[in-house]
Formats: sequence, structure tokens, C-alpha cells
Amino acid sequence: MTMMLPLLAFLFATAIVAVVGLRFATNRGSVIERRLQEVAGGELRDSADVRATQIKEYLKKLGARVPQSPGEMGKLRLRLVQAGYRGSEALPIFLGIRMAVAIAAFMFLATPLVFRPNLMMGLGGALLGYVLPGIVLARKARARQHKLQLGLPDALDLLVVSVEAGLGLDQALLRVGEELATAHPDLSDELRLVNLELRAGKGRSDALRNLGERTGLDDIISLVTVLVQTDKFGTSVAQSLRVHSDVLRTKRRQRAEEAAAKTGVKMVFPLVFCIFPAIWVVTIGPAAIKFVQVLFPMAAGMK
Repeated sequence: MTMMLPLLAFLFATAIVAVVGLRFATNRGSVIERRLQEVAGGELRDSADVRATQIKEYLKKLGARVPQSPGEMGKLRLRLVQAGYRGSEALPIFLGIRMAVAIAAFMFLATPLVFRPNLMMGLGGALLGYVLPGIVLARKARARQHKLQLGLPDALDLLVVSVEAGLGLDQALLRVGEELATAHPDLSDELRLVNLELRAGKGRSDALRNLGERTGLDDIISLVTVLVQTDKFGTSVAQSLRVHSDVLRTKRRQRAEEAAAKTGVKMVFPLVFCIFPAIWVVTIGPAAIKFVQVLFPMAAGMK
């Protein structure tokens, strides 16, 4: 362990020098960019925006050096899309964040900054820092799916009304996306993206299937299946949507009943660990104090 300390100190000093060098290089580039904007007559960007852009560039450069597996990159890109990050820079920035957190955790635990240097603790912290961004991303994807699930019944009702009013399915999707822009912006963005794919010349079934893959939500995937089958067999779209809306309402009621049935079990732990001790202190505490005050002098007198 003593032999590792000079190596860790050298790595830490190298990292500091590299960060300082990148900082000076970026500051020089930002000064040149600012002068060009002044010559061109453009507005100066806020310092916070410049700093955010610099951090993104750092993370992109760091993420570009990470070894990439096609299968893993495909899963990560899909998870980023499900979380709402569709930009082309989302994947390298996420990989940069993952590596930056892992390196920071290793430096924090394996160098004598705060704790006593420990190589195994540093490796464990690096592993935790590498896994933690994936957990956060998964939680954000589930939160977005929950928002989509909450807005889907309203979208189905509006879609049924629009189709029964005489609009085609493409125009109905566009209209519903515009109406839901305020109440359910995530679902509105997804429907607008479907309409953009249709305008670009992609087939309706392919655009709808892409909607199901982007969201990863079972209710939307089942809705996409209903719409694709309706388009394929030529049945009534309004009738199919109405039947699917009834099925979706039944699922929502079942999920609500399931959540209500789980409430009693979930309340056991707060009751046992938080409420019952306070009740015992309030009810039994005075009697216990009186018991001690009476019995202890009696026991002392008997001796």
C-alpha cells in the first residue's frame, strides 16, 4: 500500500495539470469567440451559458474516449430517448458524465484528500460512480413513462372525438398533440414527432411502431398495435379507439385497486418504527416513571 501512494499522487497531480491546461485553452478560445461575436454584431452570451457549453465539451471529449460496444450503445441510446434526451450529443455526454463521476469518486477515496488513502475503497467508489448515472437515467425514464401514462387517457378521448368528427388519423394525431401541449407536454412532443415522421414520408405503421419503441410504455405499445391492425385490415378507427379506451380505463381502475390494496402493507413500517414508539412513550412513560419512583425507595428500605 505504501508503494501505491507515490503513484496515486502522481496521477492526481497529472489530472490537476491537465484540467488547468484545458481551462486555459478553453478560456483562450472563448475570448476569441467573444471578439468574433463583437465584430459580427452578435449578442454576448451569458457566462453561465458559456460555462455550460464548456462543461458539455469536456464531457463529450471524455465520453468519446470510452470504449464502445454496439449492443450496449444501442441500449443506452434507447434509454436516453425514453428519458427524453434525443439529441445526437446525448450519448457521448452521458458516457462522459459516467466516466467523470467514476474518476471523481476514485480520486476522492483513493487519495489523501479527506480520508486515509485506500485503493480498494477507491475502486469500489469508482464502480459505484460508474453505475450511479445509469440508475439515475433509469429513474428519469420511468418518471417520464409515468407522465405519458397519466396523459394517455386524455389523448385517447381527444383522439376518439377528433376521428368521429371527420378528421383522418394523421390530422387527429396532430390536433391532439397541439391540444395536449400545455397539460401533457411529453406526450404532445411524441405525437408531434409521429406527425413529423409522416410528413417526411415514413409509413404510418413504421411511425407508430417508432412511437412505441421511443416510449417503452405498454399502454402506448398496445395502442400502436390496435392502430396498425386497424390500418391493415381497414376496420373503423373510431370504434377501435373507443374499445381500446374502455380497456385502458379498466386497466387504470385495476391499477388503482392494486395500489389501494398495497397501502395497508406499506403503512406497517411507518406505524411500527415512527408512530408506535411515540404512543408508547406518551401512554406508558408516566406510569413507568411513577413505578420507578415508588418501587426503588421501597427496595432500598428493605435492604
